[in-house]
Amino acid sequence: MTIRVLIVDDQIMVREGFSVLLNAMPDIEVVGEAVNGREAVRQVEALRPDVVLMDIRMPEMNGIDATREIVAADGEAKVLVLTTFDLDEYVYQALRAGASGFLLKDASARQLAEGVRVVAGGEALLAPTVTKRLITEFARTAETARPPALAQVGDLTERETEVLVLIAQGLSNGEIAAHLVVAESTIKTHVSRILVKLGLRDRTQAAVFAYEARLVTPG
Repeated sequence: MTIRVLIVDDQIMVREGFSVLLNAMPDIEVVGEAVNGREAVRQVEALRPDVVLMDIRMPEMNGIDATREIVAADGEAKVLVLTTFDLDEYVYQALRAGASGFLLKDASARQLAEGVRVVAGGEALLAPTVTKRLITEFARTAETARPPALAQVGDLTERETEVLVLIAQGLSNGEIAAHLVVAESTIKTHVSRILVKLGLRDRTQAAVFAYEARLVTPG
């Protein structure tokens, strides 16, 4: 099945460059482009793309506000944030707004395509060390971070808490399964239960929650 992508960036060279790279992939199709967040919200409603590649700094409406609106309108929407800097504080805000992960704008064609595939498949783009470093740093310092939700954490079983910590460390379901010596299907069940109990939409928000609740020590 072809993955339909919307590219959102105020720089035409970036949009055209990503379009060329992604359209060269047999399983990916760029179905539209937007020059700012406000146009992105309209395009998502009209085109229903599988993945939105979202720049952060744009005129009229930035990528954070656009991500928040898109996710609020469609809980299944998948936004992959694009940034120039791997420690961009706005990326952390975008993750909390509902983005499923982020990529650097200088990513290779292979990394870009794989990032789109990962997010389209319902996974969070958490594996790269820069993502882990960013979440760690800004979960520790962000003024908007919520206090530890002890009541919610208490709803988790010991194994679910263990799985949540491993998610926050950037491990995939397969890696967690290998680490805990259980079937990958068992981990998928744990992840689903964690998201329901904590009222979170995906693995990215689960990882952010783990840092903010201090289940994982930053650094």
